[in-house]
Amino acid sequence: MAKTKQGKKDVESYTIKGTTKIVRVGDCVLMRASDTEKAPYVGRVERLETDGRGSVRVRVRWYYRPEESKGGRRHFHGAKELFLSDHFDTQSAHTIEGKCVVHSFKNYTKLDNVGPEDFFCRFEYKAATGAFTPDRVAVYCKCEMPYNPDDLMVQCEGCKDWFHPSCMGMTIEQAKKLDHFLCADCVKENGTKRPSNSYPASSNSDSKVEPKKRKR
Repeated sequence: MAKTKQGKKDVESYTIKGTTKIVRVGDCVLMRASDTEKAPYVGRVERLETDGRGSVRVRVRWYYRPEESKGGRRHFHGAKELFLSDHFDTQSAHTIEGKCVVHSFKNYTKLDNVGPEDFFCRFEYKAATGAFTPDRVAVYCKCEMPYNPDDLMVQCEGCKDWFHPSCMGMTIEQAKKLDHFLCADCVKENGTKRPSNSYPASSNSDSKVEPKKRKR
């Protein structure tokens, strides 16, 4: 067992008070906010240490929610999106309420079901400057916005780009019923005709629809 400064010792694990859940370095945890009306904070455990008298403290690297960042929440941010910050802190382990999982963006989009303990992260965030890494991400649709995994999108069979139904002049209900979809540019380029089970997207179409669905 490694020794730290001031006689403190690193410990390998901590059992969350009142539960059988075990927390180890590298785990992501929910930590009680001082304002009980706020959602728990999310942190990644960097160290667990004890003073030898049964008091355990946890050093965490905080995740920020979009609304906690300088830029605020934007409409392409997912409901479960977090930013991994460069903000570290040490708290009493008693403030840990539970464990959670912060998925990569790619893995999150593959989940069949999103539970209360599931989050995702695609950006690192510098708390002092408000800067993000990466500072650029892929954009989709004619609105040229990053992908929000909570939103349904339809894929054009021609250019393979993804589009928001509202940007294509259709409702979500219409998009869910489609079998084929071509964006307006591909329809114009290909000169195709619209079959009965497709949406015109401002013109005729002849392509398959693959809406991305999230189960919550």
